[in-house]
Amino acid sequence: MDHDGHDHGHEHGHEHGHAHQVVPSDLALRVKALESLLVEKGLVDPAALDEVVDTYERKIGPRNGARVVARAWADPAYKRRLLTDATAAMAEFGYGGAQGEHMLVVENTPDVHNLVVCTLCSCYPWSVLGLPPVWYKSAAYRSRAVIDPRGVLREFGLDLPEHVEVRVWDSTAELRYLVLPERPAGSDGLSEDELAALVTRDAMVGVAKVTLPAAGAPRA
Repeated sequence: MDHDGHDHGHEHGHEHGHAHQVVPSDLALRVKALESLLVEKGLVDPAALDEVVDTYERKIGPRNGARVVARAWADPAYKRRLLTDATAAMAEFGYGGAQGEHMLVVENTPDVHNLVVCTLCSCYPWSVLGLPPVWYKSAAYRSRAVIDPRGVLREFGLDLPEHVEVRVWDSTAELRYLVLPERPAGSDGLSEDELAALVTRDAMVGVAKVTLPAAGAPRA
C-alpha cells in the first residue's frame, strides 16, 4: 500500500498463519524469566545485554542486507535480478529461510522514496536485516508510517523534497520488503566492500538515506 492508500497487488495476509500474539510465547516468557533471574542475582548487567542486542540490530545483522545492496550498486545484472526476483537473488548469497522466505526489493530513486512498515505486528526480513529495532515494533511507528510517512521520516532526520513520492510498503508473514537505497554521489571509486560499509539498517527500511562519511571521519 502506498501513502495514498493504494494497494500494490498484495494483501496483508495476517490471518493466514501469522504469529500475531498478544500474549508472549512460552519461549519468550522463559527467556524473560531467565534474564530477570540472572539480573537479580547480579550475574548479568542489563546494560551489557542492551549493548549486545544493539550490536546485532545495527551492525552484525544488517551486514547481509548491506552486501546485497552493494552488489546491486556495483553489478547492473545482479540489480536486475534483485528487482525481478529478490528471493532468488538473495539466495545467491545464501540468504533466506525463516523470516525471509519471500522477499521483494523496492528501489529508491530521485523521485520515489520507499518506506517499510508492518502495520499489524513486526514482520521483518531477519535473514538480511537481523533483529527488528524497537521502534519498528512500536504502535506509534506502525500506525503513523501509513498515516503520516513524511512526518515520521522528518522525525528520523530525513526531510524529503515535496516532489518526491513516498510509498509505504506493508510487510506480511508471506512477503517482506527491503529498500534498495540510492547510491550516494561520489562513491564511484569505492569497492563493493567499501560500499557495503556505508549501508545502514535504517536505509534498508527506508527511514534514512545512505551518505558518504564526512572528510576524515572513519567509516562504520
